[in-house]
Amino acid sequence: MILPENTAADRTFQVDLRGLVDLLSHHLYSSPRVYLRELLQNAVDALTARHALEPAAPTDAFGVRLYADGTVVRVEDDGVGLTEADVHTFLATIGRSSKRAEKIAEQRGDFIGQFGIGLLSCFLVADEIHVLSRSARTPDAPAVEWRGRGDGSYTVRVLPATARPRPGTTVTLTPRTDAGEWTRPAQVHALARHFGSLLRHPVTFDDGTGAASVNPELAPWARTYPTPGARSRALAAYGEEVFGFKPLDTIELDLPAVGLKGIACVLPETVPAGRSHGHRVHVKGMLLSEQADEILPEWAFFVRCVIDAESLRPTASRESLYEDDTLAAVRDALAERLRAWIARAAASDPDLLARFLQAHHLAVKSLAVHDDEILRMLLPWLPFETTDGHTTLDEFARTHRTVLVTSSVEEFRQVAAIASAAGLGVVNGGYTYDRELVHRLPEIRSEVTVADLDPATLTAHLDPVDRETELAAAAYLAQARDALAVFDCDVALRTFHPASAPALLVDSREARHERTRSQLAREQEGGLWGDILGALRQEAPRAQLILNQLNPLVRTAVAIDEPELARTSAEALYGQAALLSRRPLKPAESSLINRSFLDLLAHALRKDS
Repeated sequence: MILPENTAADRTFQVDLRGLVDLLSHHLYSSPRVYLRELLQNAVDALTARHALEPAAPTDAFGVRLYADGTVVRVEDDGVGLTEADVHTFLATIGRSSKRAEKIAEQRGDFIGQFGIGLLSCFLVADEIHVLSRSARTPDAPAVEWRGRGDGSYTVRVLPATARPRPGTTVTLTPRTDAGEWTRPAQVHALARHFGSLLRHPVTFDDGTGAASVNPELAPWARTYPTPGARSRALAAYGEEVFGFKPLDTIELDLPAVGLKGIACVLPETVPAGRSHGHRVHVKGMLLSEQADEILPEWAFFVRCVIDAESLRPTASRESLYEDDTLAAVRDALAERLRAWIARAAASDPDLLARFLQAHHLAVKSLAVHDDEILRMLLPWLPFETTDGHTTLDEFARTHRTVLVTSSVEEFRQVAAIASAAGLGVVNGGYTYDRELVHRLPEIRSEVTVADLDPATLTAHLDPVDRETELAAAAYLAQARDALAVFDCDVALRTFHPASAPALLVDSREARHERTRSQLAREQEGGLWGDILGALRQEAPRAQLILNQLNPLVRTAVAIDEPELARTSAEALYGQAALLSRRPLKPAESSLINRSFLDLLAHALRKDS
């Protein structure tokens, strides 16, 4: 036929099956082991369709049988089976699933698989797939044999009904030599247990020595127990078996709207917030994923879940969940279950709450920042580092009606001892979430006032020395200021407790950054970078070295009349105060500490000799 000019002819895509299998093995499936899951899934879906045809049949009337002896792997089911037309339509057409047939379209949600590519996974371990099937829809239906090969070819034969006396399907694989890791009898049995332990249809495995049940018991949440305590212990034991740790508590999960049941196991120890959660998700009994992080919000890293759901959609690889409105609603509902558990513990089990917070206070703090309900319930019970030690805000607020918060850990360490001796209530706000949460305390305890700690607040609680002492120390203070001018540090003399503290260095991180910016601006003066820094420059507050007149060492130091020794002692006091602040030292400060120590040692040796 001659086509008119500018007319295009329709053509059919050609599929390189080997290339497609390679694509599946490297990009869709995580491991060749999924072949057994796909075969189990097809068998279970066939059983579901068989029960739709015969709804009066008992649940255990039809089952799945696995056989592996090292030479073959066989999966046999009593499902709905296939006709010759079905074989040509579904087994020989990539991407077309028998679950999409119009006659059962309304039951689509009952099936695990939806994509029609699962059988291809068998080519990951075998070069040929042999299928023998007989349809249950027609009483006298013949048996149909299909052989598919890795090169893309297949053959179909119609056999007498005696070739398969009962309806159903048998899939037989002859494994390749390089697939022995996944097709040994012990491994096939282990994979069947791994993927199918919660399947609702009976599944057995036989290695030639006798059949054993793969899923002998119902899921623990589907069983009946004599008492609530027995149920709780059984669920906890199952969680320990699955995850390998004894749960601090077990939270039962039940969302009837989406057919979801399962448990959340509270971890007994702290875990980093960024660690993978490792939730196990089953869909209609078949294990979908052991790392389904998307099932819970990120803040719920103090639990690990194992659930079985009816209405969640798997992705094409059936190794994760499809992100849709249903999954979002399930995630929100499960989060609400966790909040309800925390509320119950706070209201009725203070011992459990204390053990939970001891392990997971960081997780609860992250939740309280964004959840007002959890904030109201648990903020008073959360532990914080304070000038009264590690204590709860509720206990701390009973003693201190005005709560001061530092902006950094180093700032808290600088002032903790002096603030405590002065009767100030200071909370370390330098850790994640702490400063923000403490500032919200008045929302729950209206009688408490919260404010940021600034140097003026602290120095206002340090007593000035009398005028005579001030004048006597004036010469020493002048020499100390001159020695420490390189660090933009002023020196003052006060009295404060504890008397064992010779000096206090008051210097915030923001002030140090501003002084560094000002110094860079001076060094770059005249250039573009210097102009930018100059525009950002503010009047940088100076650091303050406050000497404690109550300390015997300080009283001796301010009486020194040797200028060099006075400078050295001032540098040593500054270095000691900087070390106590536990902030990072500048190279010049490290050098000063070493030099002042050696100078004082040399002075002591000269004096001794």
